[in-house]
Amino acid sequence: MREIDAKRVTETVSELLRDACYRLPADALGALRAALQGEQAPACRGVLAGLIENAEIAAAGAIPLCQDTGMAVVFLELGQDLHVLGGDLEEAVQEGTRRAYGEGYLRTSVVARPFSARTNTRDNTPAVIHTTIVPGERLKITALSKGFGSENMSRLAMLTPAAGRQGVVDFVVRCVDEAGANPCPPVIVGVGIGGTAEKCMLLAKRALLRGVGLPHPDPEVAGLEADLLTRVNDLGIGAMGYGGRVTALAVHCEVFPTHIASLPVAVNLQCHSVRHREAVL
Repeated sequence: MREIDAKRVTETVSELLRDACYRLPADALGALRAALQGEQAPACRGVLAGLIENAEIAAAGAIPLCQDTGMAVVFLELGQDLHVLGGDLEEAVQEGTRRAYGEGYLRTSVVARPFSARTNTRDNTPAVIHTTIVPGERLKITALSKGFGSENMSRLAMLTPAAGRQGVVDFVVRCVDEAGANPCPPVIVGVGIGGTAEKCMLLAKRALLRGVGLPHPDPEVAGLEADLLTRVNDLGIGAMGYGGRVTALAVHCEVFPTHIASLPVAVNLQCHSVRHREAVL
């Protein structure tokens, strides 16, 4: 059995979250540049050019891409033959989050007692942690800094099976249409299909972690993604809601088997600041 120290987890989480907030990934930056090349609307072109310039300035100066540095969502894929020494794994993630937001001078936005006092925790903890046990002796950490302009536009529908593929398409497109400029488009649309209500929502969030525009390996699902992207961009919302052909950079779908009596569909939107990083220990 392989062993790693909990301190490595803390250091890695801290580094990943800070880097995610400062540097737009190459795939996202490339998608923005491709969108600029294909956009005709002057206002939308101006916004896209500004987003690209913003990303370049943020990376050069190690400053946040956006003032909303999000709530930390951390995905752990823990090898069953790996033993974490020297501390609790989840607490190591929380300490990494604490250090990232403190030492990285990132805005702390998490509040305790959410329906009453709404007291800021002052260190952006607790992070939301999703842990999966997998074969092997490695730990994969994926850190996502999720802003809430886009997170607030999340939706879940428990459709009837008769709604079928068209029902899925109509629901996803309606969600993006109703969201309008609120999620700071151009967006990445994460779609979960199947499972239970909570599984479906998690699928939609995980869909955001895929390389921007990378199609699903299943041709049927990839076809659905392509159709959804066309329909979403036909809405004409455009970058930051100024109108244009580029409302979404990509639509990513994840699918899971479900019960005979239901067709769960979830939508989780990601703004143009695609802030996630991963590492394997």
